[in-house]
Amino acid sequence: MEKNNYHKLVAEFLGTMVLVLMGCGSAVISSTSGVIAGVGLLGISFAFGLSVVAMAYAIGHISGCHINPAISIGMVAAGRMRASECIGYVIVQILGAIAGAGILYLIASGRPDWNIATSVAGLGQNGYGPGSPRHYDLTSCFIAEFVFTAIFLLVIFGSTSSKNIHGGFAGLAIGLSLVLIHIVGIPITGVSVNPARSIGPAVFVGGQALEQVWLFVVAPIAGAIVAAIIWRYFVERTDNLSA
Repeated sequence: MEKNNYHKLVAEFLGTMVLVLMGCGSAVISSTSGVIAGVGLLGISFAFGLSVVAMAYAIGHISGCHINPAISIGMVAAGRMRASECIGYVIVQILGAIAGAGILYLIASGRPDWNIATSVAGLGQNGYGPGSPRHYDLTSCFIAEFVFTAIFLLVIFGSTSSKNIHGGFAGLAIGLSLVLIHIVGIPITGVSVNPARSIGPAVFVGGQALEQVWLFVVAPIAGAIVAAIIWRYFVERTDNLSA
């Protein structure tokens, strides 16, 4: 394995670990009753967004700070990444998410009255139907995850474009867009738009969370691919023709 590629994989592992630990941790530790009390919905939204901002400037220059399989796969679809490289990214992202969820579990379980099965927030897992914070059905949750991920990827493609003269602010734009998505989406699915972020907590929670995790793999990846096609063949191509 090339040294530079090794560094990228380590960076993606650490970045995804931090995202899950801090993002899900805001729901599990900083709120006392799910998304209703404690830091509340807005606080959790900013925790996820700020995690991305922090990691973007910490590891962005090393790996691009994907920390999300949907982003890596979207980059392949957009012609910005090799499929062979994407495979390694996706593997370490999932492992990083599991590590982050594991650390969060160890910390949260140190509180005498905390139980992963009875806690409202659980371990920050995503779900639909009974697993949805407001009990939205499968169709609503699939649409939300698909559309929100597509929007997220369009922001990423645009803010990281070589033609964007404000590229230095890409991390901030991407992080804030994730905040926006969480503000709207937390009551629906708890917000995934990231297969690794959903897999990590589901591994420890098990049961319904693990049974429903397929949606939070399929919908974000599909949304990312559609966003990549829109960007590559309609938005960016139009920009090239008008240049």
